[in-house]
Amino acid sequence: MKAARLDKLLANMGYGSRREIQQMADGGRITLDGTMLVDAAKRIPLDPDLPERLRVGGAPLDPLPGLILMLHKPLGVTCSHKEAGGLVYELLPQRWRRREPPISTVGRLDKETSGLLLMTDDGALLHRIISPKASIEKRYRVGLARPLEGDEAGVFGVGGLMLDGEEKPLLPAKLEVHGPTDASLTITEGRYHQVRRMFAAIGNHVETLHRDRIGGLDLPGDLAAGEFRMLEPADVALIFA
Repeated sequence: MKAARLDKLLANMGYGSRREIQQMADGGRITLDGTMLVDAAKRIPLDPDLPERLRVGGAPLDPLPGLILMLHKPLGVTCSHKEAGGLVYELLPQRWRRREPPISTVGRLDKETSGLLLMTDDGALLHRIISPKASIEKRYRVGLARPLEGDEAGVFGVGGLMLDGEEKPLLPAKLEVHGPTDASLTITEGRYHQVRRMFAAIGNHVETLHRDRIGGLDLPGDLAAGEFRMLEPADVALIFA
């Protein structure tokens, strides 16, 4: 079982500097199984149940490093640390924005796209999900400006569609039609604004775009826009199902 110095662990989780962590310990504000920890240099086993047993200032410990969460990204926020306007990271607890390694989005959704967004501090998992070799499906609900003509599923399904400014054709994608201007598109690639550009390439315009599935993981109907939920190992497995 891995272990870490208490002060380093808490500092990397955004609770403060190592000196501040020692001051918290001196003040009796850190307890493990109800017992005060006064030595911030003490090595703590990183058991899976540590967040339930370790309390800081009377509150349970935040999720340990290696977390992955799903966020229902609302419209109008950006998957960035620096751009102007609302940012997805501002939807997380403030302390989480100081964690090392940092929490990053797994891919991106543009400002005007809502839906399922994964976030993690596990770099290996992040790259495993976004790797082209993984071919993980991503499903988008699409609202269109003009009615579908009926041949779009065939055009997208055979692959080979060329996007403006690119030299490599697209892989096959699956289109499910729900109504004249309402459809779901499932893709396995992650090119820049891909869904919008695919419909533009066949003469239509995407007015609304919402991602509701990654792999076999669905965005829960009870997760409101702007809210997030931690994923359990079984949930992560669904991504690769």
